Amino acid sequence: MTATTQTHSKAPSPSPVLTFLKQPLVVALILIVALLLLGETLSPGFASAQQILRLLIVAALLGIVAAGQNLVILGGREGIDLSVGGVISLSAIIAGNVMNGADSAIVPAVLACMAAGAFIGLINGMGVTLLRIPPLVMTLGMLGVLQGLLVVVRNGIPSGFAAPGLSRFVTQPFLLGLPGIIWLWVAIGLLMAFMLTRTVYGHRIYAIGSNEQAAYMAGVPVKAMRISLFMLSGVFAAITGICLLGYSGSSFANVGEQYMLASIIAVVFGGTPLSGGKGGYTGTMAGALLLVILQGILTTVHIDESGRQMVFGATLLLLMLFYGRGRAMRG
Repeated sequence: MTATTQTHSKAPSPSPVLTFLKQPLVVALILIVALLLLGETLSPGFASAQQILRLLIVAALLGIVAAGQNLVILGGREGIDLSVGGVISLSAIIAGNVMNGADSAIVPAVLACMAAGAFIGLINGMGVTLLRIPPLVMTLGMLGVLQGLLVVVRNGIPSGFAAPGLSRFVTQPFLLGLPGIIWLWVAIGLLMAFMLTRTVYGHRIYAIGSNEQAAYMAGVPVKAMRISLFMLSGVFAAITGICLLGYSGSSFANVGEQYMLASIIAVVFGGTPLSGGKGGYTGTMAGALLLVILQGILTTVHIDESGRQMVFGATLLLLMLFYGRGRAMRG
């Protein structure tokens, strides 16, 4: 009698180098270098030290609001905050009116804006958790309310001015030749990384994003957590509004409109799927810089605002195809 043996062939394990290159953060960094080279080719001086510094300032503005967006998305349940543009605009106007060009009023302005952002986030969070309104609907409705409020109050007319100290912090060298806003962004990045990886709060964010029901059964206060994420999103958007006032010098009713879609794209660029539960802020920081460089190239080739929005929308759809559908969307 002859014995037959069956051999089971295993698929070869992927190369460590290939696995490394497939990581979203690495992909984003490679694309950043490629886009800088493309920009330099299209417009000599695009990758100069002065231009890169300007891009970093703009990326910091986007990266700060994207920090809050990142937390809401990590929390899962199709979490998304479309009201950030309205919060930015409102905060810029509040800060401009409170400061009105006086350095002594910077701290009260910052506190007032952060309180307003947290309050708006509280309303968003309560609507999502207690009334069970889908985040997309709740935050879009809040955006409409804020836009209407801003138009009624100011009718799009500039209101108030940035304090000189705030403008210097955002645009002038502060430490090692870099403006203060870049150091603020770095500090936020370090705090986010520590919070998400080293604290119970961060672990709970991933838990509710991965499986809300299992997290609830394990004793995680899901509703309170989700409300806090929307509140943090409002606070980060408020900080962005303050810094944007320092960057531009004055504010308009729709000054934050451009950040609504861009903040979502930056998060997904960094490898955080819209289904939540995995990802991190380091990738979002790279995604923000990548998006700003892309916007700079589109401006260089004279693509107008409507064209840039079309490109950003198409980019988001492509990113959702590659990253956002990695697992089923959770309700």
